[in-house]
Amino acid sequence: MIAAVGENLELGYKNQLLCHLPVDLKHFKEITSGHAVMMGDRTWESLPKKPLPNRRNIVITLDDISFPDCETVHSIEDALALVQDEEEAFVMGGATMYRLFLPYADKLYLTRIASAFTADVYFPAINEGEWTLTDSEFVPKDEKNQFDLYFQTLIRK
Repeated sequence: MIAAVGENLELGYKNQLLCHLPVDLKHFKEITSGHAVMMGDRTWESLPKKPLPNRRNIVITLDDISFPDCETVHSIEDALALVQDEEEAFVMGGATMYRLFLPYADKLYLTRIASAFTADVYFPAINEGEWTLTDSEFVPKDEKNQFDLYFQTLIRK
């Protein structure tokens, strides 16, 4: 799973990211390029209506629709079946997908933004006893990125 969250596990507001952080977008691209990314249909709707380049885009929806140049499935089990042979596959949102996939996840890539935000969707609470923090990189705010943040990797124990 990969997500950017605020101090209170905020994910977004009105189907938009919490803020624009170019350093996080670059980090996301570097980690997910060449891999499958799985997302709910509302996350797809928040994108610029085309698949993320250099990634296998899988959209999970309950509706009887398809998404241009993406693989469409109707359950998390179907999504997991599509990526069972992948070296690494990512859940990239939204909140419902994170909640449903969390029991299956063995690695979390979290960007922890050092600020609280107004939000209407949240990342699920993480039982810290089930996870080991294996990497944490502090990135200070600068002229392009208005908040300090940490890139963290957690592995399920």
